[in-house]
Amino acid sequence: MPLFDFSKDPRANVKGIRRRVLKMIMEASKSTLPNEFAAMMKSNDKGVIHELMLLPGTEAGESSAIFKLHMLPIDFSVVGTVHSHPSDSSRPSGADLDLFRRYGWLHIITHYPFDMDCWSCYDGRGEPHHLEVLD
Repeated sequence: MPLFDFSKDPRANVKGIRRRVLKMIMEASKSTLPNEFAAMMKSNDKGVIHELMLLPGTEAGESSAIFKLHMLPIDFSVVGTVHSHPSDSSRPSGADLDLFRRYGWLHIITHYPFDMDCWSCYDGRGEPHHLEVLD
């Protein structure tokens, strides 16, 4: 039995993402090609992702992005990560799944050509998670 029941944490119950934030993610993903884009996602108390946080020192290359998690401020509104795949797949890699298990509740992966349908959301176990796109 786990020591903590993380399913009761409100950060695990995010239900939506603001359309403007998703557009920002897609534009940032396009503009960093051929490298990956990576950021942290923040949720409000209504369970909606409403903001991105760029971590200082994040390294992005053509096949990976490396977060410097020690640079993450104490901020209980951070719910997970977002990063891009320059390929046409948003399926998580082994390294992605390792990150998901270690940090955050929700994770978005975008993929080429980075239009509003080119993304997937996953929970900390790597299972698909539905997020509603909200205006």
